[in-house]
Amino acid sequence: MITDKNLARIAGLCYLIVIATGLFSEVFVRQALRVANDAVATANNIQTHEMLYRWGFVADITNFVIGLPSALIMYFLFKRVNKLLVQLALAFAIIQTAIIAVNLLNQISPLLILGNDAYLNSFRPDQLASLSLLSLNIQAQGYGLGLVFFGFYCLIFGYAIIRSKMIPKILGALYAITGICYLLNSFIMFLSKGFDNPFFAYLAIPIFIGELSLCLWLLINGVDTSKRSTNR
Repeated sequence: MITDKNLARIAGLCYLIVIATGLFSEVFVRQALRVANDAVATANNIQTHEMLYRWGFVADITNFVIGLPSALIMYFLFKRVNKLLVQLALAFAIIQTAIIAVNLLNQISPLLILGNDAYLNSFRPDQLASLSLLSLNIQAQGYGLGLVFFGFYCLIFGYAIIRSKMIPKILGALYAITGICYLLNSFIMFLSKGFDNPFFAYLAIPIFIGELSLCLWLLINGVDTSKRSTNR
């Protein structure tokens, strides 16, 4: 029989995979290959490193597939704290996954646009490069939209962790801050001219700390259900 502690460790392992695949696809693929405001250079990078680009796409798919079991386990472990709230959090996680998974079509589009199919000959190379960069820009906005829902997920679960006593309250506070930073990051981007976010580097630090801290605690220590606090 799988105990709650072991379930928490499974959730931690899944979360670690989510963090690793997310970092790989975002930092080592999208940001590494994309050149801001230079469609031709971006297109050349994608074509030159096509297999890396494809691996980034696969990493994102893995991210979303593995992320759902982690969210479901967290719901199971914390539903006694406040069932309605953690159900809402799970719904946010599912919506986030659906949005970003569908948004992956924009990420794979440059490979189609920059392909060698005969019907593409009616476009000039610079036009194809521009369409490719446009797809990546749309993908970035779709990603930001999905992270709004994930921000609320983190905020709710941060509160649930603080109330539960199964995990140190500081981790719940850090996770709630992670949610706030995700929300700030997305809305600053949406409200900024050109969708630029000059605060991303500052917001990314507490996001990384909050997610990695919870992930490692779950993976190493699991949860202490003997101290579970329930909502009455």
